[in-house]
Amino acid sequence: MSVDFTLDLRGESCPYPVIYTLETLRDMKKGQTLQVISDCPSAFRNVPEEVVKHGYTMAQEPVKNGQEFSLFIQA
Repeated sequence: MSVDFTLDLRGESCPYPVIYTLETLRDMKKGQTLQVISDCPSAFRNVPEEVVKHGYTMAQEPVKNGQEFSLFIQA
């Protein structure tokens, strides 16, 4: 998978991962892929729910690596 932008949100607590992800997606072109890296446990559920509500698509299942995870979202 080709990633166009990476947003490293490690250390950011909710609701900031959702806010920063949606702000970044608004500035991206349709079809581009955003990788979001986070270590906020609730963002693992909240970010996918919110991006889908706003019309974006999860490009693949989240990838978990210990306390961190990566989400791949298509604008």
